[in-house]
Amino acid sequence: MSLIRLSRHNSSSFNLLRRSLHSASSDETVSSSSSSRLRDHYNFQPPPPLSPSSSEDPLKKKKKPPKPQYRPPSSLEGVKKMHSSLPFDFRFSYTESSSSVRPIGLREPKYSPFGPDRLNREWTGVCAPAVDPKVETVDGVEDPKLEEKRRREREKIQGPPLTEAERKFLVELCQRNKTKRQINLGRDGLTHNMLNDIYNHWKHAEAVRVKCLGVPTLDMKNVIFHLEDKTYGQVVSKHCGTLVLYRGRNYDPKKRPKIPLMLWKPHEPVYPRLIKTTIDGLSVKETKAMRKKGLAVPALTKLAKNGYYGSLVPMVRDAFLVSELVRIDCLGLEKKDYKKIGAKLRDLVPCILVTFDKEQVVIWRGKDYKPAEEDEGEFPPSFVHHAEAQGLSFSKLAGI
Repeated sequence: MSLIRLSRHNSSSFNLLRRSLHSASSDETVSSSSSSRLRDHYNFQPPPPLSPSSSEDPLKKKKKPPKPQYRPPSSLEGVKKMHSSLPFDFRFSYTESSSSVRPIGLREPKYSPFGPDRLNREWTGVCAPAVDPKVETVDGVEDPKLEEKRRREREKIQGPPLTEAERKFLVELCQRNKTKRQINLGRDGLTHNMLNDIYNHWKHAEAVRVKCLGVPTLDMKNVIFHLEDKTYGQVVSKHCGTLVLYRGRNYDPKKRPKIPLMLWKPHEPVYPRLIKTTIDGLSVKETKAMRKKGLAVPALTKLAKNGYYGSLVPMVRDAFLVSELVRIDCLGLEKKDYKKIGAKLRDLVPCILVTFDKEQVVIWRGKDYKPAEEDEGEFPPSFVHHAEAQGLSFSKLAGI
């Protein structure tokens, strides 16, 4: 009985398989006939299959290019190189640096503070010279032709000299109760970016007030000279550390020079030491005794932080008439500030630096001291020419 059942079951499954094969073959014939009819009647071409053909090697697929790494946006990209024709060397500070003193080294590589490839001048570590862009040394000797060019350009912008009434009118406009336009000149002196600030003020006013405090006030004549030399303006008033800078009669704000800005403050180069082991002309014992004696001398004056030091040089000259050693109390001042004060006194008085110990500046007048001849003081050449033109005396100018 079991054999009969198995045979019946096999026969039924065979019939089902035959029917399914017959239906599939009929469907293929219908589809082939339909596809042939569509191709003949409508010229139909089936689209390519989505799956890759077996003939193509899957390992030879095109690889996607790698995604570029993220770079944050920078203000240095896409900036064109600026060409400046200003007839002077670009320095960070014009009043606190001198081309006559050569540094003995640099504290950093010669990275231009104007940014990479932003200016057509090479940075030497001290300045960006205007004469030769391919300078191999840091010796900043300025071409005398540039000074003459600046003088002629300044005379062209200034025009005829101001009358006394015009000068008083400009000074009155720059008083504190009339305007808030002011340039603050601190321990760094007249910096390069400050020139751009002055031109921005001159766009809206004929004159601007300049407030000077700190170390640069020791030599106000130098400050006034560089203000007039670099901006082509004229200082028409001076009261202690407050100056009034006039732009000139023929000044045109639309033709103002373009000042490339420094993006950071460069490190100061290394200069020779101010205090030597022994003072020239003295032995080691005499130098030690003089330093000990100088610290015991009564202080001539005590300097305030960020104060006005314009009267310090005549005070030291008068003190040298009665004493060979002078001590100046600089307690509370930064070390680099009273060192700059000592360097300026050495050149202006002149004198010999003894020590900077205990925040004191001790100076010696020297063996063969001769009192310096009285000069015109803190008045710039423009003040002198103005006084001669108007028939004024220096006593009247001192009350400006």
